[in-house]
Amino acid sequence: MKYYRVHTDENAWLTKQPRGIFTAVWKLIEAGVTTEEETAEYWRNRKYFEEALPLPPYYEAGNPDGAVTWFKDTEQGNDIWRQMTFYRAMGAKYGVAFFISECDEIPGEVVYEDDFQIAVKGQNPEVRIVTKPLEE
Repeated sequence: MKYYRVHTDENAWLTKQPRGIFTAVWKLIEAGVTTEEETAEYWRNRKYFEEALPLPPYYEAGNPDGAVTWFKDTEQGNDIWRQMTFYRAMGAKYGVAFFISECDEIPGEVVYEDDFQIAVKGQNPEVRIVTKPLEE
């Protein structure tokens, strides 16, 4: 199976891994750089994705293992990615460059899995991960 992760080139403090697309757009909202309308749209999107995409339970504990999520290249994983147009648009509008990392094997130790995604801690150095700029 293939796995993919969309992220910035900036490492997150907690995970020491590149910041994922959800967090990258949240950082724009948190910094107050978006318009009122965009902020309202962000909250609508966030509510939708929190209902449509299972939230790994380790977030309730503050993500103590520094896990990161990877989409599964499945119907469910790809469908949720296609729906993330708002996040991609905000990145493009505000100059946040997104990258996509892809691999054919599980890239680390799985700490969570559902139909859409896996969450892993650590990174297996033997797994070949290809990273390139996200092109829409």
